[in-house]
Amino acid sequence: MNGTQIVSSLDRILRWIVQLAVINFLWFYYMLLGLIIGGVFPATLAALGLSRKLIMGNTDLKMWKTFKQIYREEFIRSNLMGWFLTVIGGILYLNYLAIANSSEELIFVVPFAFYFILFFYLIVVIWVFPLLAHYQTTWFSYIRSAIIIGLTKIHYTFASGLVVCTIIYFSLDFPGLIPFFSISLAAIGCMWLSMQTFGQLDERTS
Repeated sequence: MNGTQIVSSLDRILRWIVQLAVINFLWFYYMLLGLIIGGVFPATLAALGLSRKLIMGNTDLKMWKTFKQIYREEFIRSNLMGWFLTVIGGILYLNYLAIANSSEELIFVVPFAFYFILFFYLIVVIWVFPLLAHYQTTWFSYIRSAIIIGLTKIHYTFASGLVVCTIIYFSLDFPGLIPFFSISLAAIGCMWLSMQTFGQLDERTS
């Protein structure tokens, strides 16, 4: 590798580091701008949407403007989906507490059914926001596609889950990462894995 290649590689690495830091900052800024409750889901979708554009090679885009545009356009849609999943998650958590604290022995089918439903819920949580960032379709189609893709591409599902869990683990050990890279690394990692699947689907339908 000659000097020019080394400089070019360093330039790409530094550019990605800066872009990751910018995405992370924008996520926190717009999440707070939406008073957390109204901002966390559109900020997450905007981070995924911006990551998608970078992965597709649009490296010269105006990051703040693009993030802001996605945030505004997807504000209602992302909040509806995000809070819908949050409510379902809350109901599942209450069911888990009821099962865990039950003084009577439950029939085997009850906890089995709970974990079966929880498995599908986690699949939807992993895939639905990348789908929102890449496609325009109906709510039912997002949920259905998330389940179908999550099951047929189960290795990508586990990989995405592993990416998120790994980043959470290291962020808890090194909290200094959180303001700079934690959110953006998760967004880039999950979106890159999702795009591997979406690319195959788009080729089949084109």
